[in-house]
Parts: sequence; C-alpha cells; structure tokens
Amino acid sequence: MSNAFRAGFATFVGRPNVGKSTLMNALVGEKVAITSSKPQTTRRAIRGIVHRPDGQLILVDTPGMHRPRTLLGERLNDVVQSTLADVDVVCLCVPANEKLGPGDRFINEQLDQFPRAKKVAIVTKVDLASKSVVAEQLLAVSALREWATIIPVSALTGVQLDILARELIALIPESEPLYPGETITEEDTEARIAELIREAALDGVSDELPHSIAVTVDDLVERDDKDLLEIYANLWVERDSQKGIIIGHKGSRLAEVGARARASIEPLVGKQVFLSLRVKVAKDWQRDARQLGRLGF
Repeated sequence: MSNAFRAGFATFVGRPNVGKSTLMNALVGEKVAITSSKPQTTRRAIRGIVHRPDGQLILVDTPGMHRPRTLLGERLNDVVQSTLADVDVVCLCVPANEKLGPGDRFINEQLDQFPRAKKVAIVTKVDLASKSVVAEQLLAVSALREWATIIPVSALTGVQLDILARELIALIPESEPLYPGETITEEDTEARIAELIREAALDGVSDELPHSIAVTVDDLVERDDKDLLEIYANLWVERDSQKGIIIGHKGSRLAEVGARARASIEPLVGKQVFLSLRVKVAKDWQRDARQLGRLGF
C-alpha cells in the first residue's frame, strides 16, 4: 500500500432527501450545504473539502436525481450529469430505514453512463434502523452491482464517518493537494448567505412552495463603526399567493425567516447582521429560461 498523498473528487448521488448534504457537512466538519426535509433542496454542485493527513477529499454535493418536470428540473439534472462525468468516485446513498425503491434502482442504472468513476454504496441513517434492518439493506444494496466498497454510516451520530473518509481517500488518485489547507468550500460568502436565507425560508412551508423559492443578494455593506454586516436580499416566488404565504399574517412569517437566517449567517461572517428581506414575484420562473439565468441557474 502506497503512503503517497492522494487528492481527488467524490460525489454523493441518490434520491432527494437520503441525507447527502448532511453527510457532506458531517465529513467536512462545517456546514457548507444547506439541509431541509424538502426534496430538491440542493440546486448547485457544492464542493466541500475534507482534509486528512494522507489525503484531500473534495466532495461534490449534487441535486437529487429525479425525472424533471420543469426547465429548472432539467438544469438540475444537467448539473448532476456534468458532475458525475468529472469525479473519481461516485457514492450512491441509500437510507437504511427505507426499502430499495424504483428511484434507487433508476439512479443505480444511470451510473453505468460513468464508467471512469469507481462506485461506492453508502447506507445512510443507520441510527434510524435496527441492526437486522441495516443488514437486510446492505444485502439488498450489494445485489445492485459490483461495488468498490459498501459502508453503513450515520451522519447524525458520526458512526463510521472516519472509515468512510479513509475508504474514499484510498480510491482517489495520488496527487498534490488541490486546495490550500484552510479551504473548506469553493462557495463564496454571498452564495452561502443566499443559501442560508433559502434554508430558513424552506422551514415549515407547504410541499408545493419549496421549488418556487429562490434567493438573490443585492448588497453586502460592512459597517466599520458598528462591527455590523448589512445584507439586502430578495426572496423570489412564482405567484402572488405564494408571496402572501412567505410574508405571513402582518409579516410574522417573514420575520421568523429573517431571525432564523440571521442566526445561521452570524457565525459564518463572524459579526452581527442586519438583514433586510424583500419578497418578490417572478412569474413561473422555473419554466422561463431568461428568469432562470437571472436567478443564477
């Protein structure tokens, strides 16, 4: 076994909501991808960087693979496809507490299009299942294809995360580090702020609304006299009725979103935050190529 340093790229794929972003954050040791119980929370390929003495693992968190219903959905699938073409290892994530379904099998079949990448199966959320259920799931997953390795983990309790990092580093090429030692993500601060606002807005909204929410940041103003960061941002929805839902009775819901977002943003920027949120309507933006571009897709 060579002791040379290794550096390379791995990605997590799976149905929406199997714990991909939570797993990435747990491995990186800091929140770089937002998480939510809503499907399609991740909309870009977000890179988180895991530093170990023997290697540097660059994790790419992708949107969940699905059959798209909108232009946004098609673009999210394009992000997944282009990511998979470039990585060294593809990890299929399957939760321990849900039987394998057609969605998992569909994604497993898609992996054949990427022969260059090594294939790893990760059984997530083992803290939510009994040992016998986990064992059954490991057997079911092993029957899908020939895997480089299969690893059961829990991002929440940390079970086997070190083993997962070690196994993935063993599968990536020998290389000099690709990022400086202190870098944990490629995302710039503005993009991370926009995502944290979106995460706060997703909390507690009804099922049809999450896809319709986008966030743009207009301005970040550093106030030296007060050690304060002023953030001016817009929450975009597709219809006037949705605007009412986000704002809530007398602005109560928007105030909650602002408070939640501020609590997440302040540790990131290391200072107090003044957050100004405006809710705007971009009619049917998920289906409109021009508006998708304007909103960063």
